[in-house]
Amino acid sequence: QAQLVESGGGLVQPGGSLTLACTTSGRAFRSYAMGWFRQAPGKEREFVGTIKWSDGSAWYMPTMGGRFKISRDKAKNTAYLQMSNLKPEDTAIYYCAAAAEYIAITAQEYFDWGQGTQVTVSS
Repeated sequence: QAQLVESGGGLVQPGGSLTLACTTSGRAFRSYAMGWFRQAPGKEREFVGTIKWSDGSAWYMPTMGGRFKISRDKAKNTAYLQMSNLKPEDTAIYYCAAAAEYIAITAQEYFDWGQGTQVTVSS
C-alpha cells in the first residue's frame, strides 16, 4: 500500500493561483497514474485530471476549463496540481489518488488515497 500526502492548500483570492503537491511513498508508481479529485461541501467527489507516471502525459476533465495543470517529479515522487484563475466554486477538499489505469475518471478505479487538502477561494 502506498502513502499519499497532499499539501499546499489554503486560502486564496478569486483570480489567484495555487499549487498543490502529492508526495508518495511505499509503492513503485512506474506503471501507475496519479489522479486529482475534489469534493465541495454537500457535493459528490469530482474528478479533476490525471497524469501517467511513466511519461508525464496528462488528461483533464473538460469541465475544469483549462485552468488546471498536472505535472510530476519522478525524482521527488511528487505530483503537482497547478491551479490558476481560481473561482469561489473551486473551493473544496482536493485529493490525490493512485490508479492502475491512465484516464481513470471514477473514484472506484483508484486504490490509494491521500487525506486531502483544503482549498478555499474567497475574498
